[in-house]
Amino acid sequence: MIWLSIVLLSCLALAPAALPLWRRTRQVRDERSAALALHEAQLSEIDRDLDIGLIAPAEHDIARLEIQRRILVADTAPAQANDVLLPPVAVWGALALIPVAAVGLYLTNGVPSLPAQPLGPRLVAQHEQNTRGDAVIQRLKAALAMIPAGDPNLRQGYLLLGQAEATREHYAEAAEAWNHALSLSFDPELAARTGEALTRAASHVTPQALDLFRKALDAAPKDASWRGPVQARIAEGEHEQDNP
Repeated sequence: MIWLSIVLLSCLALAPAALPLWRRTRQVRDERSAALALHEAQLSEIDRDLDIGLIAPAEHDIARLEIQRRILVADTAPAQANDVLLPPVAVWGALALIPVAAVGLYLTNGVPSLPAQPLGPRLVAQHEQNTRGDAVIQRLKAALAMIPAGDPNLRQGYLLLGQAEATREHYAEAAEAWNHALSLSFDPELAARTGEALTRAASHVTPQALDLFRKALDAAPKDASWRGPVQARIAEGEHEQDNP
């Protein structure tokens, strides 16, 4: 079934290119046919003029030779100079090679025998995964609420919570969890991650995120791999502040 779909899609994709080419080929053929018909009529006319004595035999031979020359030109030459850019066979062959090349490209990484995955079951699976994720998050929050304030596991719990929320692309919730961890113990890399989460949640560098980026850069080691992205975020945030 997938091959039939590929053929139909290929025909649909090539139709805008094939239709003008077919029309142009037909137009050129019609123009040549009209020219040949005109010259044939001129031959008949000079033969009739010779029969009734309107032209001399010598004039008839000269006119006939010229008309025959025009017939030869019309039958062999293209209607316009731009018609000789590519032979029709080459053009149609190039168009036919496009779907063949597309199939070859698909076969390099595609698996035609793999059955299709309907959208419905995938949505159900995604919903079940989100439900399980929500349950895990709720259990983790309940566990954090029971940890004493001075317990070192509290900060680790907020780190895990923030990571879990960031994995689900819940950046505002991730930033909130990481802010709790920062309040217990400052870490420049965590501050940068929190600022990035705030930026993604708001789709721009917020003042709070800019402050975190600056603090992270001030406390960052000289060889920190994330210094460059943080500097870029700071420049972006300062530009937004200067151009509200």
